[in-house]
Amino acid sequence: MQRIGKLYFRYGTMGSAKTALLLTTAYNFEERGIAHLCFKPVTDTREAKNVIRSRIGIERECRWIYPDTDIFATLSRMNESGGMLPGWILVDEAQFLTAGQVDQLARVVDEYGCNVICYGLRTDFQTKLFEGSRRLFEIADSIEEVKSTCTCGRKTIVNARIDREGRIVTEGEQVEIGGNDRYMAVCRKCWTNRLL
Repeated sequence: MQRIGKLYFRYGTMGSAKTALLLTTAYNFEERGIAHLCFKPVTDTREAKNVIRSRIGIERECRWIYPDTDIFATLSRMNESGGMLPGWILVDEAQFLTAGQVDQLARVVDEYGCNVICYGLRTDFQTKLFEGSRRLFEIADSIEEVKSTCTCGRKTIVNARIDREGRIVTEGEQVEIGGNDRYMAVCRKCWTNRLL
């Protein structure tokens, strides 16, 4: 009997525990003997090795996705060489995927019946959609927001880029890798007020 999979997108702002959720899911799968694979785009250069690491300090090895990686072809080769693919594929930092790579993941779901859960940001520091996120919003079977709270108590929706003095930056390249030293998640009102 053929498996029926789904493509999931779980998005949230920086610091909303998306990566911690992925790592917890992988741990639960491991504890129950459920086969899974973890991936992350190599664009996230904060780690020197191929690991997914949460801000809370937990980590797990993963496979890199390069800008030219054909994910469907990679997983097809794995399937041909070792039997069935695992039932679950977990992808961190999915906003850095290309639209084509998201389509490739959807093809893995449709042709192999794998469940693919992508975790990532919705928008950049200018509140513009990332390419991978846009495509996931367009074709994912299930979309879920991982919510977090601004210092004012409202829901965070903006990944504000900040300078060394903590001022919001509105110009620059879309991708600039950084953590709490470069970004802060805020609600729309706080973001707007700090821009004024």
